[in-house]
Amino acid sequence: MSILETAKRIVNEGPICDNCMGRQFAKLSTGLTNVERGKAVKLALAMEGDLLHKASGDDALLKQLAPSSAFARKTLGIKEDDSKCWVCLGLYDNLDAWADRAVEAIGDIEYSTFLVGTKVSGLLGENEEILWSECGITYAEQLKTELNREVGKLIAARTGKEVEFNRPDVLVTLDLAEDAVRLQVRSIYIQGRYRKLVRGIPQTRWPCRNCGGRGCDKCSFTGKQYPESVDELIREEILKVTGASDTTFHGAGREDIDALMGGTGRPFVVEVLNSPIRSFDVAELEKRINTFANGKVEVQELQMVQKEVIEALKASKADKVYNLKVTFKEPVSKEMLISAIDSLVGAEISQRTPQRVSHRRADLVRKRNVHDMQLTELTDEYAIMQVHCGGGLYVKELVSGDEGRTQPSLTGLLGIQAIVTELDVIKVDI
Repeated sequence: MSILETAKRIVNEGPICDNCMGRQFAKLSTGLTNVERGKAVKLALAMEGDLLHKASGDDALLKQLAPSSAFARKTLGIKEDDSKCWVCLGLYDNLDAWADRAVEAIGDIEYSTFLVGTKVSGLLGENEEILWSECGITYAEQLKTELNREVGKLIAARTGKEVEFNRPDVLVTLDLAEDAVRLQVRSIYIQGRYRKLVRGIPQTRWPCRNCGGRGCDKCSFTGKQYPESVDELIREEILKVTGASDTTFHGAGREDIDALMGGTGRPFVVEVLNSPIRSFDVAELEKRINTFANGKVEVQELQMVQKEVIEALKASKADKVYNLKVTFKEPVSKEMLISAIDSLVGAEISQRTPQRVSHRRADLVRKRNVHDMQLTELTDEYAIMQVHCGGGLYVKELVSGDEGRTQPSLTGLLGIQAIVTELDVIKVDI
């Protein structure tokens, strides 16, 4: 079917604007706008109609085209304006208004790049499908694709900002069905290492077990199981500096609540959500966090990173070094203890999911490794040991045996129950 034959079918369906006419042939001939295509097709139809009218008196094509073409109306002597396009319902007459609403919605958000998306209403989508089906359209561009592009051009002209398809700072969505402009601000990501210098603080926010975070008598209506966390101690100053709505904390593993995190610290990334401020002094932020955390948590090496760092952080296998304070149910000689420790060095440990975490992890047997283990102090009351192991090893159960769920274990090798009473992480090596 030729372009003119297709165009005749299109105008037979009803009044159509230049944008929508040209959009049906958008994949034919480059370097033209859809408006230019639409005007050219309509002009060709008007000339074809005028030829038929002059040759045989047949004005049917001109009459079909008249609601959409000033040329056809002039030939017929009709003094009217174009009728409202039945496909887009006059949407293209309001592109400037949509661009103004988008700029107003963005407001004072700090950004360099943006992208426009469109959520088309059911009626507009249906109109487009009917046109394509009835007229055999095969080279069209979707309505929302052109809207994204054209409104994007208008926003760029008003703001001087650039369109970015892969990682825009701001995604502007034109919700045609709800007659609303919605924004999605790209998260920013801050990487660093933290040291936890006091016990009794979880890594992340922990909802109250009793009320699930809603607030009750047991949690003093805070909704929290613990008053503060590493996450919150870091988060507070980030929210103040960026004006963000919230943060999400991503750590390279986690230490127990009663454990310290010392040495060079544990790697983490904070995802900052809906931040209107995207540029700030990271070194100054680090100082502010450490002042606010007041000796409970300390951060270092803060830097801005891309989202992919989170995936790398979660996928990485980190070796860990722990200091353990261990007590025994019965006296243990130094020789016995060193012999048992030496038996664990280099051993493959079979660990069934520990009882203390079985409520949140699948009950599986996992293979882990102890790279090194040293006795650093022994008194009548306790022993201090340093353990260097692969990621995922539960060192408390390596010592206690967890009633036989960990094999081999220090308890099993000694034949005497051993318990970790204090645990400090001193190195996380990714």
